[in-house]
Order: sequence, then C-alpha cells, then structure tokens
Amino acid sequence: MKPIVSAGLALALATPLVALAQTPSNPPAEIQLLRQEIEHLRATYEARLQALEQRLNATQQQAAATPSAGAPVPAVAAASAMTTATSLSIGATVAAGANTNATGANLFNPAMSLILSGGYTGTMLDPAGYNISGFQLPVSAPAGPGRRGFSLAESELGFAASIDPWLSGAAHLSLHADNTMSVEEAFIQTTALGNGLSLKAGRFFSGVGYLNSQHAHTWDFADNPLAYQAMLGTQYGDDGVQLRWLAPTDHYLELGLELGRGRSFPGSDTDRNGAGMAALTLHTGGDVGASHNWRAGLSVLAAKADTQALAAIDANGALVGNLFSGNTRVVIADAVWKWAPNGNATRTNFKLQGEYLQSTRTGNLTYDATGANVTDFFSAEQSGWYLQGVYQFMPRWRVGLRTERLDAGTSNFGINAAAMAGSAYQPSKNSVMLDYNPSEFSRVRLQVAQDLSAQGLINKQLFLLYQMSLGAHGAHSY
Repeated sequence: MKPIVSAGLALALATPLVALAQTPSNPPAEIQLLRQEIEHLRATYEARLQALEQRLNATQQQAAATPSAGAPVPAVAAASAMTTATSLSIGATVAAGANTNATGANLFNPAMSLILSGGYTGTMLDPAGYNISGFQLPVSAPAGPGRRGFSLAESELGFAASIDPWLSGAAHLSLHADNTMSVEEAFIQTTALGNGLSLKAGRFFSGVGYLNSQHAHTWDFADNPLAYQAMLGTQYGDDGVQLRWLAPTDHYLELGLELGRGRSFPGSDTDRNGAGMAALTLHTGGDVGASHNWRAGLSVLAAKADTQALAAIDANGALVGNLFSGNTRVVIADAVWKWAPNGNATRTNFKLQGEYLQSTRTGNLTYDATGANVTDFFSAEQSGWYLQGVYQFMPRWRVGLRTERLDAGTSNFGINAAAMAGSAYQPSKNSVMLDYNPSEFSRVRLQVAQDLSAQGLINKQLFLLYQMSLGAHGAHSY
C-alpha cells in the first residue's frame, strides 16, 4: 500500500514540476515554496501510513490474544456457483461484524430476525373437513389451506451466531395463529471441518428434494404442493444429524447423509434406540452461458412408524381414524432452471421448477381404531408431482403459475379392502399468484387456486398474504 501511495503522489506532483521547469519566468522563490509544500505533503502521508500500520498490527495482536473474538467465521456451506450463503452463515457473519468496536463479551451476540406474516384466506369448502381422495393424511400435520378469514400466518423468529472458530448455531421459532409456538429448527453446524465436509446436529428441515429445506416465507406460493402435503406431511423436519460433502470441483456436486429420530410424518415419534429415519441426497448443477443456470437432485428418505394416527375417507365416504405401523420410503426427483439476462436478476428473471415424489408404505393398518378396530397387512405405492414457473416481468412485480397432480396408485388393505376401497380418481390443483415486492424485506401476494383434491368437489381458494422481514436475516439457498 505504501509504495502505491508514494508512486501516485509522485505522479500527481510531477506535472506541475515539469510545467515549472518549462516556464523560466517563474521566480526561484516560488519554486522553492512549491518544493517545501511537496515535502510537507509527503511527510504527512507517510505519517498517516505509519499510523494505519500501527493500528493494523495492534488489531492483529489483540486477535491473536483472544482467538474466540477475532477468528474469522467461514461460511457454513462451501462456496459454489449454484448456491448462495445460508441464513446461518450470513447471520453469524452479521453477528460477528455488526459492531467493530464490540468487546469479546458481546462480539458473538446472536443476529436476530423476525418474519411477520399474515393475511386473509377464503375457501368455498370448510378447511376443517379437508381431505385428499385416496390418501391417508397425518393427524399431527393437517393438510389444506388453513383457517378461513383474517389471521396471523406462520411468523418466524430467528437467531444465528458463531459459537467459536469451529461451530456456529441457529434457531428458528414458528409463531402460529392459535397463539402457540413450535421449534422449526435449532441446530449447531461445523464451520472448519475442511475437505468440503459440513456436519449439522439438532433439529432441522431435511435436505431431501428442493422445497423441503426452505422456510415458508421463501415459498413462491402461499402453500406447499399437494405431493408434499400427502407424502411428507407438508414439510419434513427431524431431530438428528446431517453430513454433507461438497465436491472440490468447478461443477457443483453435493452429497448428503441424514440420520434422525423419525419424529414426523411419514415416520412417527416413538421411544426407540437408534435412528427412525435415514435419508440420502444428491444434488448437482451448473451454469449455461451467462444467463442460465440449473440444479437437479435425487433423494431417498426412509422412515419408521408405530401406531401412527391417520385420517382417511372410507368406502362409505365417512371420515375414520386409522393407525399405521411399518416402513415408508419416499423417493424425490427435483429440477430447477433459472434465467436472468447476463446473470442480472434485478429487473427481470424467470424460474422453472418441478418435483416428482413416490411413496411406498408397507406394514399393518388398523381400520377405524375407535370403531371397527380391525388390523391387517397394508401396502401402498403412491406418487405425485408439481410444475411451477415464476416470472418477474418488471422490477418488484412477479407472476407465477403452478399445476400439480397426485396418483393414489395401488393399495392392499388385506381384510379391510371392502371398507377402504379406493377409486382411480387423481387429485389435482392449479394456482396463480401475483406478488409485489416494495423491497427485499417486504412482500404482498395475491393467489387464487382451484383445488380438486376431493373427488366430486371443487374448492376455490383465495389467499392475500403479507410478509415483512425485520432484523438481520441472511440470504437463502439456491
């Protein structure tokens, strides 16, 4: 830095000296005065440079004396062309660097964020009786559009910070409209394993598929697709560990392994030793020119259930409560393609995404546990998909379209076949949304949908939603 400043100073001052040399009419006294001014400027700049160097040395020495307060905070996820920093890594960086004069005692205070969401929901059919024909839905994670009228939507309170040079942590608390609160995520994560490895432990959304790991306020539509509701209980989260490996290549390639308690659908929370859930994930992607990029993945989730409570419609059209014990495997294929002119998405951009889910369940089913209470072998193979596109046609304005369909597939109910006889009906839904984003911290969305989940019924839905971000909330994943 010092040679550059000195060279620049000499160059800037050389011009008037040359001019003076070529103008003999200048008196010697004026030349001497200019030379003195030059020497004064040089001495002043050198003094300032020395002061900056002394401050830098003092800061480095203080950092070495207190490594917990001065160590850099590496990003949680390794840098790649296909991902942005996660909210955890950004939150940790914000927390560590928010106050350059902070002492070691408060340098690592958590970065806090609050996502305020709410709005209005209107439906033709009562959400309390919502069902998806041919699918048994988990009682613990009700599907459907949610409550009618004005209400507070799922709001989120988040905390994130670095713990030490090797670990960071985050927690996300969900605030519900019924004045209850739940822990969406609360985990620690390594920041310095090296070799592209990252280990997470605690409660977190699984990395299977594309949408599953994203918080509700980042969804492009007001609700998750039917396939997620029917086969993952809307969104799969668990208590466990996750190991990810990012390949050291220019092409994005990431592998993941998860082991968990299996506490949520399609698993169930039971008191067992060992893991009740295991998942494998593979994601890859890259750029195509300056304006296009893509990501694709394949995931497998296996979970165990024990006397899992399910709500179903029987052959007589009555709502019954069944119990399932057995194993479930969900295979997910996902793909995302994004376009932005020369990589600049500020004015206009387009995103096309889709996922295909296939669920296979095998075990025992107790039909109408509070009534007939008949137990026999049960197996089912079901699938579903969605495809959606979101186009930002001008700054701050986006429009989106989503279409989706489910296939109840084939089921074997054993001696309960007559009571649970199904049909070839394929539930479907189409949604259109328009949202306005005054800034990156606020959004207002209008969404209308025609839901054909229940055979013989048309459920038209309207959503008017607002989302506001307060505090240090980090960027989201790809």
